Amino acid sequence: MDYQVTVIGSGPGGYVAAIRAAQLGFKTAIIEKYPTLGGTCLNVGCIPSKALLDSSEHYHNAESTFKEHGIDINKPKVNFKQMIARKSDVVKQNVDGISYLMKKNKIEVLEGVGSFKDKNTIVVKSEKEEKTITSEKVIIATGSKPATLPFIKLDKKRVITSTEALELKEIPKHLVIIGGGVIGLELGSVYARIGSKVSVVEYMDNIIPTMDGTMGKELQKSLKKLGFDFYLGHKVTKVETKGKEVTVVAETPKGEDLELKGDYCLVSIGRKPYTDGLGLENVGVKVSERGQIEVDDHLKTNIDNIWAIGDVVKGAMLAHKAEEEGVFVAEQMAGQKPHINYNLIPGVVYTWPEVASVGYTEEQLKDQGKKFKIGKFPFKALGRARASMDVDGMVKVLADKETDEILGVHIIGARAADMIASAVTAMEFRASAEDVTRMSHAHPTYMEAVKEACLAATDNRPLHM
Repeated sequence: MDYQVTVIGSGPGGYVAAIRAAQLGFKTAIIEKYPTLGGTCLNVGCIPSKALLDSSEHYHNAESTFKEHGIDINKPKVNFKQMIARKSDVVKQNVDGISYLMKKNKIEVLEGVGSFKDKNTIVVKSEKEEKTITSEKVIIATGSKPATLPFIKLDKKRVITSTEALELKEIPKHLVIIGGGVIGLELGSVYARIGSKVSVVEYMDNIIPTMDGTMGKELQKSLKKLGFDFYLGHKVTKVETKGKEVTVVAETPKGEDLELKGDYCLVSIGRKPYTDGLGLENVGVKVSERGQIEVDDHLKTNIDNIWAIGDVVKGAMLAHKAEEEGVFVAEQMAGQKPHINYNLIPGVVYTWPEVASVGYTEEQLKDQGKKFKIGKFPFKALGRARASMDVDGMVKVLADKETDEILGVHIIGARAADMIASAVTAMEFRASAEDVTRMSHAHPTYMEAVKEACLAATDNRPLHM
């Protein structure tokens, strides 16, 4: 065999799996069809979107809060070309970092589309050449691509996906977003801050529908302040493009037609597993009706030497979930017994305020018939939030009514994405709400809101409210 472990796909799941396999002593290769490593996340997902979110938030603050902070400047202007260029530079630095890690760990990088000939043989085909390799074990980590609706034609110029939204040559005058989930709201935030009118059409009755309902309501209030228009409970029925104008028609909750006209339409209704060209049929790997590769509790497919991880299998499509699975599979191959608690993989929305959640939502606990307590604490009661003018938001803690064990933590506010790690830590160690209240939290910090929410959940005794 040429390799002991071969990974197909170099996104966060794939490259982390390859690194861990190499660390554990396996002779490892990674196959990537694009010239750059890092997959969707590093090239056209998490990293570039965060770069644009940060740049646009700086501009928004210069325009809206500097004066109150005592900073007088001339009216700021958006240099959109430079904003996109900086984003591209951030992507390059990260991608170069992955290439360095491959060399450091002696992982062979094979460029091209990897396709199974049989369970141990993979054909790697690029524009330049075709080569065949053999491998004892294989990890599929080919990720996902944007989903669309059958009647929507993605021309990638006016009717676009998140990929094109990161490379626009101009700031949209009116961006119509189909879908009120994480990706649409993040990219909508970028453009709303720098001058676009943004309209969100969502089929469900609330935005970020997979998260705790309170978070969606609070985020909607904040985004409305940015100028977002929301059309919830609306079903998109038609998208038409004429020249530079896109018309989106949606059915309202009353059954009437709503017509929105914009210069760009972002289709952001989720993502679907990507398995094109893998040749799964050649080895008989089972795929579900939803296009997901079927795996067992150990992430192994029905073929004994092939595993699959990340967006291409069941579960949340999150970079850090894929990373955990990559490590999980590599360590199993080495005879270790790792674990993943899928309930404790946090979800984050990088709007401002940020939203971050881990554990059960209030809705899930009600569906389970679980008896629970709720503790809430608003950011506006925090000295740190007042000092930074980030008073939008709250922390919501859900705890077992009898044992006081923390069952869910949901945060909307400044730095929620970083704060959620402390909740994951507490829940991994089965902490009670009271356990958290007994720990000293530095003052003044945003984290005090977590302690206060736990105090509210324990016996309704927050100190600062």
